[in-house]
Amino acid sequence: MAEERFRDLLKRLSEERLEADRRYNQALTALDRAIQTVPPLPSSPPPYDEQLLTPINERRNILPDGPPPMPGGWRGRLAAFVWGLVEPALRRQIGFNAALVDHLNRNVAAHREAQRALDELVRLLGGELARLAAFESLLLQFLQHMTPYVDTKDREVAGGIRAANDAIAEVRAIAEVAQRAAVMAKRELERLATGAEAQPAAAPAAPPASTRAANAYKYVGFEDRFRGSEDEIRERLADYVPYFAGASDVLDVGCGRGEFLELLKQAGVRARGLDLNHEMVEVCRARGLDVAEGDALSDVSGLAEGSLGGFFAAQVAEHLEPAYLLELLEKACYALRPGSAIVLETINPACWVAFFECYIRDVTHVRPLHPETLRFLLHASGFTQVEIVFRSPVPESAKLQGVTPIPPPDWDVDGRAKAHPLFELVQTFNLNVERLNQRLFTHLEYAAIARRP
Repeated sequence: MAEERFRDLLKRLSEERLEADRRYNQALTALDRAIQTVPPLPSSPPPYDEQLLTPINERRNILPDGPPPMPGGWRGRLAAFVWGLVEPALRRQIGFNAALVDHLNRNVAAHREAQRALDELVRLLGGELARLAAFESLLLQFLQHMTPYVDTKDREVAGGIRAANDAIAEVRAIAEVAQRAAVMAKRELERLATGAEAQPAAAPAAPPASTRAANAYKYVGFEDRFRGSEDEIRERLADYVPYFAGASDVLDVGCGRGEFLELLKQAGVRARGLDLNHEMVEVCRARGLDVAEGDALSDVSGLAEGSLGGFFAAQVAEHLEPAYLLELLEKACYALRPGSAIVLETINPACWVAFFECYIRDVTHVRPLHPETLRFLLHASGFTQVEIVFRSPVPESAKLQGVTPIPPPDWDVDGRAKAHPLFELVQTFNLNVERLNQRLFTHLEYAAIARRP
């Protein structure tokens, strides 16, 4: 119970750390995108040309110093009359011109000072923006350097946690093996004692158990550790129960710990099991299951025609020699009733992960069976309606990952394709990744399902 709480705590802490990492990376990305660059600043206006005021100063007086010369006679009188009319207006214009020129002259200094201040402001603003962009860049670099620093600390903690988990798992595995050894030894001692009491006093003692029986408990531990817990196996095998709906006298070859027999029992299907492993048989019998210890071929060969209502074998076929498997399939077809199902589940060696992570890990495996090979063997043994059902797909996160696709080419005005220079390279790379995934990372297991015609 304490171990489960400890594991739950580690799981929760790990999930919290992953969520914090995700948020940190999002914030770091947002900061990276928000780094400012110094925009192009407006250039200062050209300096004011004071020489432009010289013509204005020279031309502000639009009248001569005195009255203009007048001709004699009536023309002179007429000119004097006209001059008397326009001279006041021209004098006022002269006054306006003088005031305007004086105003312009007075603003030359203010304009010069404003231009100097504007130049200084643009210079200071450009410097401040540059320093701000440099600060943001340094801040991002600091955070980016902080990430590996924190990761190293995290790896130290995670390494300690993993070491603790590994130590717990190792101690637990050793304890389980020791417990099974003790149970097996106690059972064998009880059997030997019972046999000794039944024999005459002068009879020799019973022979010791065989090496295979003595080591049977080790394979039970192997099943627990690598194939999965009983609940996991029961959940995976539940999909096969409908193939035996309404049947009876189903035989589960290599029944192991009896998970499928329990599922059939819950579904109201009468079934019995068969296994070579003495410890497995004892585990099943302790649960009230009908299980015998013996060889599958010997058992099936002694059955009458049509005496079986179904044949099931999960993770068994890969343990058998080809000649043995062929003969077992032929005998099973003979013993099954017409229309009865045979279900054979095995590791999918066509999947790279299944072969290297599952098949070669078990030293009792004899030969991998390609799905099409098992299909052919069933057909050759007299079965029909052979179906291959793939199971336990490799998670997407464990597959090879492609790169972000590049949009397809556009078309220019001349009808020619304008493709990104890397479009074909990315497309070919992603296609090859998909092909590798289809061959190497597909399904860990498959089931060959057929019926006797």
